[in-house]
Amino acid sequence: MTTVLLTLGRLPKALDLARGFSRAGCRVLVADPFGWTLTGASRHVAREFAVPAPRAGKAAYGAAIAQIVADERVDLVVPVSEETMHVAHAQSRFAPHVRVFTMQPDQVIALHDKAGFVRAARAEGLGVPETGMLGTDTALELAQSGDVIVKPVFSCSGRGVRIVRTGSPLPAPDPAIPAIVQRFVEGRENSSCTIAHDGRVVATMIYRGTVMAGSVAISFERVEIPAIDRWIEAFVGATRWSGFIAFDFIVDASGTVWAIECNPRATSGLHFWEAEDIARAVLDPAATAPVRVRPQRHLQQFYACLTEAQLAMFRRRGFRDQLKRLIATRDVSWDMSDPWPFLSMIATSWPIMRKAMAERVPFGEVATLDMGWFADEAPEN
Repeated sequence: MTTVLLTLGRLPKALDLARGFSRAGCRVLVADPFGWTLTGASRHVAREFAVPAPRAGKAAYGAAIAQIVADERVDLVVPVSEETMHVAHAQSRFAPHVRVFTMQPDQVIALHDKAGFVRAARAEGLGVPETGMLGTDTALELAQSGDVIVKPVFSCSGRGVRIVRTGSPLPAPDPAIPAIVQRFVEGRENSSCTIAHDGRVVATMIYRGTVMAGSVAISFERVEIPAIDRWIEAFVGATRWSGFIAFDFIVDASGTVWAIECNPRATSGLHFWEAEDIARAVLDPAATAPVRVRPQRHLQQFYACLTEAQLAMFRRRGFRDQLKRLIATRDVSWDMSDPWPFLSMIATSWPIMRKAMAERVPFGEVATLDMGWFADEAPEN
C-alpha cells in the first residue's frame, strides 16, 4: 500500500486530496502545525502529526517532515499550499525513493518570486504586464503612465498588495521587503489549477471568484477560456514542470490573456475535479486517463460564505444575493459518507478564526501566514 503524506491539513483542498488518495487505495497521513485540522478529522486519514510552523524555523520544520517520512515509510509527499516552498527545500532530507509532487527548490522559488515569474514568462514570449522593481526608473515610468499594482516579491493571499493610481507617488522601497510595480490591466480576474508531469499538462481547471474574503475567493465558478489553457500548456511545457501549478490571469477587453501571478502549488480549482481522479493522476506520472470534472459549476466554502452573508446583512447591501447563493451552492467539504470534517469545522478552524478576529484581517490571509515563504533567504541548516 502506498503511503502518502499531505503537508497541510487545515484547508479544504487538503481534504479533497486526502479523500482522493484514500479512495485510490493509499494510506494517508497529514502534517500541520495546528495538530488537529479539518482534514485530520476525516475518516480517510490514518494519522495526523503536529509539526513546527515553517515561519518559526525552516530547519525545524524540514527536520520534522523528514522524520515523519522516515518513520512512517512514506512513498509520496504532496505539498498542498504555501508550505510547498518549504517542502521543496526539505526534500533533500528524504530517502532517494521518496517522490515529492513538486519541483526542486530553486525552480519553485523562481516562480513564487513575482519578478522571477515575469522573467520566465517573457523568456517564452507569453503575455505578462509590463513590470519593474520598486525603486527603479522602469517602475516610476509605469506609475506615471497609468494605474499600477505594487506587490511584494514574496507574498500570498493578497498580503501587501496595493493599487496606485496614475501619477500618485509610489511607496518607498524597503530593502527587507522587495516589491514589483506592474501595469494594471483592466478586466475580470480568472484563476487556474493545473496537474502536470514533466512538462505535460494532465488537467487544467479555470475558475473565478464569486464571493471574496479580502482577496481570497471563498465561492467560485468554473469557466472555460481556451486562450488561458494554451498559455498554461506553453508555460508548463517550457519549464518541464511536474506538480501542481496555478496562475492568476486578466483577460482584457480585446481578449488578450495576461498572466499576473504564478502560484507553484495547488489552488481551490482542484475542488472541481473528482478527488479520486486527482489522486490517480498524481500517483501515476504516465497516466493518460482524463481527470473527471464534478457536475457542479459553482462551489463554496460554506462557513466563510456564511460570515460574508452576515456581514452583508449588517452593511445593509447585498444580503439577499449572498443568502440566495449560500443556500443554492454546494459546499466543498461536505460528504455524507465523511461528515465529520464539515461538522467539526468551527472547532478545527478556531486557531485561524481567533487570529483573524484579533488582528481584524481576512480569514484567508491568516490561514497560511505561518506557512508562507515571505523573504528571499536561504533555508536554515
